[in-house]
Amino acid sequence: MSLSFALLVTGPAYGTQSASTAYRFALSLIEQGYRLSHLFFYQDGVCNGNELHAPASDESNLVALWRELAIGQGIRIDVCVAAAMRRGVLDETEAKGAGKVQFNLQAPFCLSGLGQLAEASLTADRFVQF
Repeated sequence: MSLSFALLVTGPAYGTQSASTAYRFALSLIEQGYRLSHLFFYQDGVCNGNELHAPASDESNLVALWRELAIGQGIRIDVCVAAAMRRGVLDETEAKGAGKVQFNLQAPFCLSGLGQLAEASLTADRFVQF
């Protein structure tokens, strides 16, 4: 049986290496036969779920890469709801509740609470923060 890993990403999609390093680490885990059980984005990491990022054509679209990874591995991506709302990252439900006409968080990104982070840290064999 292979080890399961939970990743906590606190760096934004652009401006630091944190999120891209986490993404490459996740790919490496999977290539080596480990299981990626949880992805949780917190603090500025919630910006990785912002669908409105529009990188230049010669740059990686990290938001799309995270989505493809999660769909390919059959896992959801948890985004801290409080941190996301402070940074203007909203799903359709929260946008309507806040009186906004637009939203920018798409599935498989899911707004969730810190309980999901606690569960990830308790149930995974290894917990790694970026």
